[in-house]
Amino acid sequence: MYKLLLLFLPILAFSKTLKVGKNEQYRTIKQAVAAAKSGDSILVEKGIYREGPIHLEKSLTLIGIGRPVIDGQLKSEIITFKADRITLKGFKLINSGRDEIRSVSAVHIYTSSDSVIEDNIFENNYFAIYVQRGYRCLIQNNKITTNRGTSQENIGDGIHLLGSSEIWVKNNYISGHKDGIYLEKNKRCFIFKNLSRNNLRYGLHFMFSDDSVYTGNVFDKNGAGVAVMYAMNVSMYNNRFINNWGDSVFGLLLKEISYSRIKGNTFENNTTAIFADGATKIDFYNNHFEDNGWALKLNSNCMENRLFSNNFINNTFDVSTNGSTVMNDFKQNYWDKYAGYDLDKDKIGDVPFHPLSLYSVLVERNPAVMLLFRTFFVDLLDKSEKILPSLTPESFVDREPLMKPVER
Repeated sequence: MYKLLLLFLPILAFSKTLKVGKNEQYRTIKQAVAAAKSGDSILVEKGIYREGPIHLEKSLTLIGIGRPVIDGQLKSEIITFKADRITLKGFKLINSGRDEIRSVSAVHIYTSSDSVIEDNIFENNYFAIYVQRGYRCLIQNNKITTNRGTSQENIGDGIHLLGSSEIWVKNNYISGHKDGIYLEKNKRCFIFKNLSRNNLRYGLHFMFSDDSVYTGNVFDKNGAGVAVMYAMNVSMYNNRFINNWGDSVFGLLLKEISYSRIKGNTFENNTTAIFADGATKIDFYNNHFEDNGWALKLNSNCMENRLFSNNFINNTFDVSTNGSTVMNDFKQNYWDKYAGYDLDKDKIGDVPFHPLSLYSVLVERNPAVMLLFRTFFVDLLDKSEKILPSLTPESFVDREPLMKPVER
């Protein structure tokens, strides 16, 4: 312990704290940054600072006292990180410029490691936080909102990660942006306990980002829910996908994803809870589907997926597909539409359950058939199909349906 203290004494001895404010040595943040040396801290007093861009090209800690405001005046980026071990905490950053090509943002990380963006408020920015080639950075406890997004074309993302690895995004609130959180070509990122609400496109958008985890997040009332695309080994645990309604809107889109896990999630009040296209070797385990239009749409190119111990309650359609061949395994799920019996009292139905109704097959082939929803004709179709199967795939079956919902 004594030797470790001696190791850090030179750093502690030479690091300084610089203060910015009306009555301080430095009147602007740029002045303090220019005077500071790597390892120094800068304390910024409460006030409005109309300056930018502020380029941080050395390891610094910037801390706002009383929530100082940095106003980009709609001209440019506000703060850029171009060094390792930078911390930004306690600020309100507003009115970044706009440039679609340069992805102008309130805070832009260019090639930085071990940096922290924490406890800040972002308002009325094009992109709020943009991380490019970041490594082992932390983004947590930030509030990110904007009113600039009248359409997807004129607003950027709340948090955008590109070509980065081991980025932690924790406990942030994001609203009003194009995508709440966007990841492209990243590795081993962790998205934890964020609330992404009322964003114009996706609450979360994964692209080509392998070996990542998102858990404990809430995705509420976003334009098209969440999309995970062209990725492997993604873990999705204990998230809530809720209130994503509209034409062709889903809670979760899975596009060309494989070797992944979807466990303990809640899907409520979505047009389609999960839409899967080209999804293979995925475990769907202990998820709860309730009050959705379609709980699960599995295209015919989805293969070798396992669905077990899930609850399907009060959905218009539990399962739908666009093909006749099914190569997925359904086992021990709870289906509220199951009308079987359990004579041996082992809590598993004695007769198999076919979750794919004839009506859902017809709707998939011809959406106009939805006009017949809740009519006697639809009930007659489904009952006839159970007696004389003709159009629904015989292999689309849960041979061990549960009699009671899975406890979660």
